[in-house]
Amino acid sequence: MDYSKEFKAALSNFSAIEKDRLIFRLLKKDKLLSKKLYFELIDTETTDQKRTQMEEQIEERVLLASKYIGNPKYFLVLIRKISAEITEHVKITTDKFGDIYLQLFLVDKILESNDKLNHQRFDNIYKLYIYLINKLLKAIISIKKLDEDYWMELNEVLEGIESKIHENKYFEKLCINNSFDFSWLTIEKIPDHLDLIVKDIKSQGFLK
Repeated sequence: MDYSKEFKAALSNFSAIEKDRLIFRLLKKDKLLSKKLYFELIDTETTDQKRTQMEEQIEERVLLASKYIGNPKYFLVLIRKISAEITEHVKITTDKFGDIYLQLFLVDKILESNDKLNHQRFDNIYKLYIYLINKLLKAIISIKKLDEDYWMELNEVLEGIESKIHENKYFEKLCINNSFDFSWLTIEKIPDHLDLIVKDIKSQGFLK
């Protein structure tokens, strides 16, 4: 929404007390903004510390969620909730590295349950796997926007994910059938226009 000069001028004319009342009223209605301002203004924890906390929470939550792999629909609901918490972390801290790293970390932790996943019927687990492939692609597309200093750490995570994919025959086959190139799991081999490649793949009816 664009604000006119008149509207901005009217707000500027508010007294300090009126502005404070307005701010607190708005913060009550926007919890995310409230958390973001708290982090920026008075939180003593750094972005790195917040990211480490998220890692611990993801690992713990995925472990708990893995008890419900036998109910793939509910398991996917739980995973989406964890992913939403990562998104909230990023919005609060503007953690660009964490946006990619934590989503990849989530995929890696899910695939640690390959023993259980491999015992599920493919048609029951299909939506979860498509969700994971799309999550992987979204993260991979964003990687080259980061400083190269982060690449080594992300390459380690991607290497672990690739190894686990090949341990899951259904997931591996689904990746192949949806034109997922495993070379993309090495940052130096990610095509410059991977976003356009993925868009073309989707236009052909895949990744759905």
